[in-house]
Amino acid sequence: MRRLLIEEPVSRLAIWSRRAAVFALALAIVAVLAARLAGVQPLGALAVFGAALTFALLAILFAAAAAVAIWRTGRRGAGQAAVGFALALALLAFPAYLAYRATTLPAINDISTDVAEPPSFMISLRAREARAGPPPPTSSEATRAAQRAAYPDIQPVMVDLEALQAYQLSLRIARDLGWRIVDSTPPNLRGDGVAHIEAIDRSLLFGFSDDIAIRIRPLANQTRIDLRSVSRVGKHDFGVNARRIRKFIAAAQESMQSR
Repeated sequence: MRRLLIEEPVSRLAIWSRRAAVFALALAIVAVLAARLAGVQPLGALAVFGAALTFALLAILFAAAAAVAIWRTGRRGAGQAAVGFALALALLAFPAYLAYRATTLPAINDISTDVAEPPSFMISLRAREARAGPPPPTSSEATRAAQRAAYPDIQPVMVDLEALQAYQLSLRIARDLGWRIVDSTPPNLRGDGVAHIEAIDRSLLFGFSDDIAIRIRPLANQTRIDLRSVSRVGKHDFGVNARRIRKFIAAAQESMQSR
């Protein structure tokens, strides 16, 4: 005797949760690849990424609604809803972290070890071509005050080296950190003995370019190294520039201790 097995229908909300999450993930990947590999303008890449986040939020809403429907009706689809929820949550984790950083850090994108007299960016042809535009503007007094309050540990690097040695050390550290050297002027080419290095670093996710200026200034018995790191995109750097300068300072201190 045959028994007729009736399969429970699948919740359409669960199906749409998974579809929305997969589509959101695909959009996010396209946005990142477009920014890093295709040279798409930052605003365009961020717009696509914003759309991805919207679909991720929809996926979470669909998953929540599907969970309620499955609980009440006994329909299948819990696995698909769980997949949609997990994918969407993973996609939203990084923006949520940035939102948290935005609430705990000041909205500035220009950090320097010398707040009173930040290192200037070079005006050479090589530097201008690398920036594809004018140098970053001088930071405002409000920005400097916000930096003093938020990052009191960002201070000049003092090394017991001659200016040329400090210049060579700065170049090596910059390259070790993965920064692209745009242009540099050693101390022996300037009457005041001050050396300059300009570099570019790229953000972790989208690969947006940030500009870095390094100034090496000889003192009586030491050499002072100052850095300035400025984000090209956005008014809030979420602490990236300070973290970048801290890495340089730590590498310089480690190098001096190993001598």
